[in-house]
Amino acid sequence: METFSHRVNSYIDSWMGPRDLRVTGWFLLDDYIPTFIFTVMYLLIVWMGPKYMKNRQAYSCRALLVPYNLCLTLLSLYMFYELVMSVYQGGYNFFCQNTHSGGDADNRMMNVLWWYYFSKLIEFMDTFFFILRKNNHQITFLHVYHHATMLNIWWFVMNWVPCGHSYFGATFNSFIHVLMYSYYGLSAVPALRPYLWWKKYITQGQLVQFVLTMFQTSCAVVWPCGFPMGWLYFQISYMVTLILLFSNFYIQTYKKRSGSRKSDYPNGSVNGHTNGVMSSEKIKHRKARAD
Repeated sequence: METFSHRVNSYIDSWMGPRDLRVTGWFLLDDYIPTFIFTVMYLLIVWMGPKYMKNRQAYSCRALLVPYNLCLTLLSLYMFYELVMSVYQGGYNFFCQNTHSGGDADNRMMNVLWWYYFSKLIEFMDTFFFILRKNNHQITFLHVYHHATMLNIWWFVMNWVPCGHSYFGATFNSFIHVLMYSYYGLSAVPALRPYLWWKKYITQGQLVQFVLTMFQTSCAVVWPCGFPMGWLYFQISYMVTLILLFSNFYIQTYKKRSGSRKSDYPNGSVNGHTNGVMSSEKIKHRKARAD
């Protein structure tokens, strides 16, 4: 008897077309159901977690936050390096790159992009730390939207376009995450906080990332090379939503509060995140993190 999981995957295949057989058998990629279940569990925890913590004391999570941010910094640095080297090795074209034209570099690209997909599952912990520390004001629509959609989008990317023109956004985002998670990791050491100067540039970097990704994706529409057009149009549409949401966050956070610099705490929020050492019992009103 055909299982529910098999029916779901058969429907996806009939709608999306043939998968890229090079990733067949890779962990979590053959079956969409686990990725979907992880997303549903994430959304349920986002909904029920604050209710559970409402009458409980907040956890500081200090012992977990330092290694968590350090590990994500190192993972992001590894992915950025591997992505750049894959692009260099395969001679990838900025304007358009097909998924079967990079030779061995395509295999290297697929391997690191799998880690990029998997990192989006790890990053669910950002939200869980908010809940445990009762920083519920950080759990914004932008934060949840970005986390929940990225894991699912990249499951589809890995199954249908796991290399080629898919590289650019992941490369830029990995670089931004090196800056972001290193900031939160270092800010856990009080003596270092006065020297952490790059916080205000992270959201700006993300906005630049989205604009450049949309431009680079549009180039493949204007000068096609065989990369599936449907993916390009979807990527452009998704970038538009992120540009609008992050721009609104940036305006609300920085522009409207530019006259209140004293409220900008050393480990305040950046692009919707605040998983550093400052807890809700120390600061009641802080800026939200966006992603």
